Amino acid sequence: MDTSQYMSMFLEESMENLQTLNESLLELEQNPEDIDKLNEIFRVAHTIKGMAATMGFTQMAELTHKMEDILSEFREGKLKVTEKVVTVLFTCLDTLEKMVNNISEGNSEEIPIEKILHDLHTMAEIGDSPKAQEKVNNCNEKISCDVNEKVILNEYDINVIKQAIEKLFNVYEVQIDLSESTLLKAARAFLIFKSLEEDGEIIKSIPGAEDLESENFEFKISLIYITKKEKAEVVEMLLNISEVENVTVEPVDVKNNSQDLTKKMGDFKEIEKVPQVNTVVTKNNATVDDKSKKKETTHKKAHQSVRVDLERLDKFMNMVSELVIHRTRLEQISSVHKLTDLNETIEQVARSTSELQELVMKIRMLPLEVVFNRFPRMIRDLSKELDKEMELVIKGQETEIDRTVIDEIGEPLLHLLRNAADHGIEPSEVRISKGKSPIGKISLIAYAEGTKAIIKVMDDGAGLDVKRITQKANEVGINTDGMTEADIKNLIFAQGFSTNDKVTDISGRGVGMDVVKTKIAALGGTVDATSEIDKGTSFIITLPLTLQIIQALLVKIGNETMAISLGYIDRVIDYKAELIKKTSNKEVIVYNDSIIPLVRVNERMEIEAIENTHKYIVIVKVGEKTVGLLVDSLLGQQEIVIKPLGKTLQGLKEYIGATILGDGLVTLILDVAALV
Repeated sequence: MDTSQYMSMFLEESMENLQTLNESLLELEQNPEDIDKLNEIFRVAHTIKGMAATMGFTQMAELTHKMEDILSEFREGKLKVTEKVVTVLFTCLDTLEKMVNNISEGNSEEIPIEKILHDLHTMAEIGDSPKAQEKVNNCNEKISCDVNEKVILNEYDINVIKQAIEKLFNVYEVQIDLSESTLLKAARAFLIFKSLEEDGEIIKSIPGAEDLESENFEFKISLIYITKKEKAEVVEMLLNISEVENVTVEPVDVKNNSQDLTKKMGDFKEIEKVPQVNTVVTKNNATVDDKSKKKETTHKKAHQSVRVDLERLDKFMNMVSELVIHRTRLEQISSVHKLTDLNETIEQVARSTSELQELVMKIRMLPLEVVFNRFPRMIRDLSKELDKEMELVIKGQETEIDRTVIDEIGEPLLHLLRNAADHGIEPSEVRISKGKSPIGKISLIAYAEGTKAIIKVMDDGAGLDVKRITQKANEVGINTDGMTEADIKNLIFAQGFSTNDKVTDISGRGVGMDVVKTKIAALGGTVDATSEIDKGTSFIITLPLTLQIIQALLVKIGNETMAISLGYIDRVIDYKAELIKKTSNKEVIVYNDSIIPLVRVNERMEIEAIENTHKYIVIVKVGEKTVGLLVDSLLGQQEIVIKPLGKTLQGLKEYIGATILGDGLVTLILDVAALV
């Protein structure tokens, strides 16, 4: 079978499933009694195993199969969820991730899994129950464990059913007869399970998953199914699958199924009340219950979303960007030639273009959750490695930003969180001596603010030691004279700067924080550090929500037209010579009782200023800093498309790109963060 066409889907879904397992295992470690979470983990692990086996990756399937053994023992209560067991399972996940990466990169290198398999086997043996094993063996010897009999429920199953009924779910015992001419029984069973799991959950089946996969069963399948759907809908759904001959659906009667266990569980009256009405349907005689009338049911389509190649999405975005440029050009031609007949059409084109642009922006947006969800596991591992107690609090992970930003923001956040764990959070005994909680708290908070996304990485640790930073700065030849305390704190972003004398795997080489600054600046964002001794440190990252189309203010600097992103602009004021003062040989303006540094943009850009024009001061805010930019005139606000400058001009730090205006003029977009 040619599996190449399914490879990208396999890789993508495997990474998603591994991430889900990481998150779910963390939650299970916190709440070992969470049955729903355990079910979810089991289901996802089984999916990975099935996909790997189908694609022919036997090593991956074998490892996941061993993981399932451990998870089965959790479910049956033979093995307790402990830190040791979870750590072994995490090692499994890391190995599976390496395997997926190798497959993705076309690397055929074998990853040794003997030690992990041995660890898993050892863990599984801890929870082995000889009686349970004997029962399984007997069942394997005579496949009949007769599927026509009722599925035997254990205490765990009854617990799940009880919870389901409390949540107003329907619980059915479903018996399915396949046609005796069925050639691929395993494939048919897979389709049956897939269809059922779209609208519910299968908690038990006879035969078991392994027998179904290896086709070690006759033509009958019995299972316990939890769903919100009615009996008739379940029956109809199953009969729509080819080679399914007969379907019997009946509500589960826990009392008759396992009387002893029911007594232990207490009075289970709500389940006993379920009326015992069988629903038997065959394809030749499609009747459902005596009293029920034939109803037309509309099926919800299985595929409510599609996967789109990112290159296509980028191309779509570029085409919309071109459309925005042509719209602006049309508007300009219409106003210059006073073509009033065109106005209405141009307005409609403008409206449609705006809606299309808004739509493509939303399609490109992704929640920060896709980046944030890998950090809880990282903090757990760092906590063990550094022998410090710490917790990670995440808020605002639903905040959406452009996919390009999402791709790039992971690494800076990783550095900031590792730094908070290593430098910020103190050991428990030190924290207790300072009167703090022994458990250090690291917070990762995100929210949207206008056209910007704000991400904060905060810890309640030792804080930044200004004296230490000053001393280190002087050692490496940085002059700190005349610097404010805030400026000194921000020196930690200087290249190669580290206050850690000891180099570890986690930090101390001085290559982390300058990467943070550089990456965020490349995204058109800023990062600032604020700190208080023994209270903690906060890193505030400001990012544009999107990098393609922005609202901008067009200004004249000398004879040049330039654009400034509205996201940075606080306000615009008239220039008056008396506003300007000098302090420490630098120009400032006094506005609203605040002293704001002034930047003469024409001097910075080495452009000749125009005399005798009405000048303006554009007050911009970058992070915590406010600066006034002196420009020669204003040309108004416009929606512009950011075009990269290309390789030849990419060294120009003062510009984030260029745009094409309605009259065809190419205009540079100022990088306000670099100017400030």
